Amino acid sequence: MRPFITHTGHAAALLRPNIDTDLIIPKQFLKTLKRTGLGAHLFHEWRYDPEGKEISEFILNQPRGRAATILLAGSNFGCGSSREHASWALRDFGFRAVLAPSFADIFFNNCFQNGILPACVAQATLAELAPLDAPLTVDLPTQTVTSAAGVVRFDIEPARKRALLLGLDGIASTERHLAAITRYEARRAAEAPWAVPPASGRIGVHARDRADLDSKA
Repeated sequence: MRPFITHTGHAAALLRPNIDTDLIIPKQFLKTLKRTGLGAHLFHEWRYDPEGKEISEFILNQPRGRAATILLAGSNFGCGSSREHASWALRDFGFRAVLAPSFADIFFNNCFQNGILPACVAQATLAELAPLDAPLTVDLPTQTVTSAAGVVRFDIEPARKRALLLGLDGIASTERHLAAITRYEARRAAEAPWAVPPASGRIGVHARDRADLDSKA
């Protein structure tokens, strides 16, 4: 995962509240397990008419929006279903940060797992940032957003901050402790061999317990 340290870019504003994940990436595009290619369908229902032509009034179809890498959003952004494709689509389009007054919990977590910084910023501040033509700078080490209008701070949990700075998703964070995990598994196998799955990787049941389980089936 690409680390997030400091990012400077133009912003696109969609300040309406309760933008859900079905609006971010509609259900018909959820068939893929690849994280690429979804940016073309981001906000599909707002970007395209029924014939598939771009709606020129929509911000992402305008020059400023096409180049945007920071999204300014309304409260409760990312509500609805838990589809991780929503964060994939934002990342594939090119967004590195989303600034909003609040986020839905699962979407919030998915952003961190995909190298996107979701930062909580007051609605009044976002309204000031939205019309600015100059780029914004989001600095994670100092937890600040700098613009022509000034500097604002945002809060972030230390563990999430560290993971983004290092470019670690949940799996990569776990893999940093592989040596300790290996030592634990070896000790556990010695202490309780009956609890260790067979080498095939299938979760097994000890022979002495299987007959009892079968009798109760």
